[in-house]
Amino acid sequence: MKFSQSSAVFFNYSLRHAIAELGGMGYDGIEIWGGRPHMYRHDLDVEMETLRSLLDANGLEVCNIIAAQYRYPSLLCSENEIVRKDSVEYIKSAIENAKKIGAPTVHLCGGMAAWDEDLEKGRRCLKKSFEELGEYVENEEGLNLLIEPAHRFESNLILTIDDGLRMIDELGSDRFGILLDTGHCHLNGEDLESAVLKCRGVPLHIHIDDNNGDFDSHLIPGRGTIDFGSLQSALSEIGYDGYVSAELGGMYITDPVSACEETLEYLQRIFPASNEDLEPFRSVRQ
Repeated sequence: MKFSQSSAVFFNYSLRHAIAELGGMGYDGIEIWGGRPHMYRHDLDVEMETLRSLLDANGLEVCNIIAAQYRYPSLLCSENEIVRKDSVEYIKSAIENAKKIGAPTVHLCGGMAAWDEDLEKGRRCLKKSFEELGEYVENEEGLNLLIEPAHRFESNLILTIDDGLRMIDELGSDRFGILLDTGHCHLNGEDLESAVLKCRGVPLHIHIDDNNGDFDSHLIPGRGTIDFGSLQSALSEIGYDGYVSAELGGMYITDPVSACEETLEYLQRIFPASNEDLEPFRSVRQ
């Protein structure tokens, strides 16, 4: 098992600082948040070579690009074609950043269709956006798009793992996978073990964070009520050897180092150091 941390918890620092800190702690990877001051659109184009050298020097892989989403600055389900098309172009810029920095995946949010508009139309607009993005990466070997099921506070289109898998089936493309967020599953009342097993055979990435079942708090794992033992068991069963990537909330941005250190210590306690003896996780859905 490999461990990473979202750079978003270093919101008050440069991406360079986040890379150096996480590398020094012993993380295996970093998820780069796609908002400012980190990797928004083309902001860091002139720094890419420096960033790649810094990643190498700190022994870090970029395991995913988290494009800043949820209404602002993008809304892939918008009925307004100006907004929808601009949102697609925004995600394309995140895809280009992924290619430049060597990330294998870019994450996608379903978003919230306006409550006073037609929900099914919003869903059709979202699918159209996903189709256009799927076409954009069709010939990009080793680059996948991860749909992140959310919860009722963030989406009325793709809330559960089943919703995400249903969309992948409808898209009919092997370039799409699931970004499973433990906090979202807990908030939705989804069993983590069942959720993971449902994803067997699709590209899969794990966001780990905790909450008490009432709000998407993004607590340090172990500080809420989520049973991570079932997650560990299910990941072992499918032979998952990818990243377990922490995504901590805004309450930690004034002291991200302590939060990231506590998180890494927890992850190292509950997950095995290696899955070498497990059946390899397959990235093509059965």
